[in-house]
Amino acid sequence: MKKIVLTGGGTAGHVTPNIALMPALKKAGYQISYIGSYDGIERRLIEELNIPYYGISSGKLRRYFDVKNFTDPFRVVKGFFEAKKLIKKLKPDVVFSKGGFVSVPVVLAAKRCKVPAIIHESDMTPGLANKLAIPSAYKVCHNFPETADNLPEDKAVLSGSPIRQELLDGNRLKGLQLCGFNDEKPIILVIGGSLGAVAINEAVRKALPVLLPSYQIIHVCGKGKVDTSIKNLSGYIQFDYVKQELSDLLAAADLVISRAGSNAICEFLALNKPNILIPLPASASRGDQILNAASFEKQGFSYLLPEEMVTDESLVKAVNEVYENRESYVQAMKTNTASNAIDIIVNLCDEAVMSHKKRKK
Repeated sequence: MKKIVLTGGGTAGHVTPNIALMPALKKAGYQISYIGSYDGIERRLIEELNIPYYGISSGKLRRYFDVKNFTDPFRVVKGFFEAKKLIKKLKPDVVFSKGGFVSVPVVLAAKRCKVPAIIHESDMTPGLANKLAIPSAYKVCHNFPETADNLPEDKAVLSGSPIRQELLDGNRLKGLQLCGFNDEKPIILVIGGSLGAVAINEAVRKALPVLLPSYQIIHVCGKGKVDTSIKNLSGYIQFDYVKQELSDLLAAADLVISRAGSNAICEFLALNKPNILIPLPASASRGDQILNAASFEKQGFSYLLPEEMVTDESLVKAVNEVYENRESYVQAMKTNTASNAIDIIVNLCDEAVMSHKKRKK
């Protein structure tokens, strides 16, 4: 049996693509193990799936001053030796990394142990963790054509992002029933991220009097962000958070308004959902969402609305324009060539395994 170690953590976005890969890896004959941090979010998500999980020391490498900058490098070094010991014990044929700082010592240890490592970079430009790991990688998968300009030519593979099968299996009728909606008006799904987005939430609520005569609105507004004063408004429903229901809500949606996190927008692309992207501003991030959204706009997949330009009027204008031109967005998304990420990545893993076995001979 072929053996693979998956790694990645720190946020759910560094774990869910790995989870999406697991059924296909198992079908391809891989025995899967996971290396993550001692107590990161990845531990709970992976152990729920009964996948063998191994924790290592992890530190964050920051671009800004923090007293932990003096101690975290020692945690990373410790994590490297722990990862090296685990790789020698598990004897994987290949390592697949979805990023996050816990993945750096794993990829470096894989190279030291002469095990090929495949990295996946979700954003337009590599984050610091992947920048450190790329020199040790066998191949680097990516979501955006422009990302190849920042990668070694012999390593870059435009794969797209692995999408969870359950998201592709949503049921529109169940989504409608969950919301108490019908097919008489098109449906807008608003997703402000797990913490909600104040600017998006406020603009949507101010625009309700103009939008509701023409649309029904599902508003995932973030924990603690439900506005009880409009809780019983006809054609409008709020959720603070959704999990299993998301696939059915996406199936019901005719248009999506969202932040521009790479995993989320790749899901909209896979589902051919016309979308309006309101990326996190540069003041609140390293600017990756702005670049992600700009790339999707350039390819004809999305309408980009910068947060500093978000008002109820600009939101209504964007909604009407995207809905009226929805077929052009759908057709552009259907022509996307990086739409089979899981098969591409599994084939790369097989290629790396063959390379590894030849070297061992």
